[in-house]
Amino acid sequence: MSTLPKIAWIGLGIMGSPMSENLLKAGYSVTGFTLEQDKLDRLAKAGGTAAGSIAEAVKDADVIITMVPASPQVEAISYGPEGILENAKQGALIVDMSSITPQTSVDLAKNAKEKGIRVIDAPVSGGEAGAIEAVLSIMVGGEQADFDEALPILEALGKTIVLCGPHGSGQTVKAANQLIVAVNIQACAEAVVFLEKSGVDLNAALDVLNGGLAGSTVLTRKKDNFLNRDFKPGFRIDLHHKDMGIVTDAARNVGAALPVGAVVAQLVASLRAQGDGGLDHSALLRAVERLSGQQV
Repeated sequence: MSTLPKIAWIGLGIMGSPMSENLLKAGYSVTGFTLEQDKLDRLAKAGGTAAGSIAEAVKDADVIITMVPASPQVEAISYGPEGILENAKQGALIVDMSSITPQTSVDLAKNAKEKGIRVIDAPVSGGEAGAIEAVLSIMVGGEQADFDEALPILEALGKTIVLCGPHGSGQTVKAANQLIVAVNIQACAEAVVFLEKSGVDLNAALDVLNGGLAGSTVLTRKKDNFLNRDFKPGFRIDLHHKDMGIVTDAARNVGAALPVGAVVAQLVASLRAQGDGGLDHSALLRAVERLSGQQV
């Protein structure tokens, strides 16, 4: 019998499916629940167990990992008679890897504590590729002892794993991450349109730019998206729109000015309003092309 903790995984989307599979590869027992049957079938094919409900998935779990789109979904799966808090065993550890508001994480930890359940917030950065390759950056908020307990599991999912402070701190750092990523993608998109309109070899230009101070993980990961206009979602505009709302609201609450971030947040919102919300966030290129008079 394995001595590894039993894991329940709630939310098997673009990120959750490959992450749960990496835990299976690492030898963990994973019971999962999500709303899409094909995702449950994928988990079962990989060696996991598909559950018929949240309650069924979490009832025997030592660690419950959640990866859902936003705060309303975290609240929906956590609370109520069919939710995690009513059905998880005392002493269980919830590792919420969703990207949500810091306050939602703080509230969840407080409410879980009343049930004898522990929580850490552990949002990630790295996109679908990082999830598949198990090289995610994981920013954590919570108690040191709970972080230490979760660390071996997190090490099967990512490479850079840091406890950033008390509950909600991981979400605050993730909000800052999303600010940097959005501004970086926007800058890259503007550079691409500028280079193409100037008649420069775009592939060569992006190679040399990425070798200097302008280089970034964003440019490395999204270069082919820009070159091929391939906007298959690794991280959807809809989700980045949600995250830009989180960071601008949190910044306002603490009195931090985000002049460039606020502009990029509006550009993300505009792209979404034009029907591109389901595309990868590298599709910010489409917004720049439209502003530059190109047919998209």
